[in-house]
Amino acid sequence: MKKKMWILLSLATLLFSPNLAAADCADLEKFTNWAREDEHTVVFYNGEIPLARVNIPYCQILPSSTIRLSKSYLCDSDNIVVDGKTCSIMMVTVLY
Repeated sequence: MKKKMWILLSLATLLFSPNLAAADCADLEKFTNWAREDEHTVVFYNGEIPLARVNIPYCQILPSSTIRLSKSYLCDSDNIVVDGKTCSIMMVTVLY
């Protein structure tokens, strides 16, 4: 009985928290440029090929912003530096 309850609880957790099951990571080692999609979202490119869309909700990204990666392989909840300020990434969506 306890084993069945544990399995049901595990399945319910996955169903009700899709971010845990669908967390993306992107290898941005080869990115050459980025484009601002809105004030909290950027898309990283390798030439003209989009690599990943990164949502950074607590930092404002301006067209003139400077973005520095803390590491080349970024996942949800990693950090990125925008205009000298360390910001937490909410979501990484792989585009390749």
